[in-house]
Amino acid sequence: MFKTNVGGIDRILRVVVGLALIAGFFLNPEGQYRWLYLIGIVPLATGLLQTCPLYSIFGLNTCPLKR
Repeated sequence: MFKTNVGGIDRILRVVVGLALIAGFFLNPEGQYRWLYLIGIVPLATGLLQTCPLYSIFGLNTCPLKR
C-alpha cells in the first residue's frame, strides 16, 4: 500500500523520539502545554510503518531496499 522509504538509523530515531515524547505526556501531568507531547505519535507511526509522507513528497529515501 505504502512505499517503504524509512530505514535503518532513521527508523530507530523516529521510534525513540516518538516514545520519548509520548512518555513526556504521561510524566508531565500538570504541564500547561502537555498536549504538545502527543506530536510524538507522528514520528512513532512513521517509524513503525516505515513510510513518511514528507519523504515521498520530496523524493527522499533512507531505506536501502528498493520497493
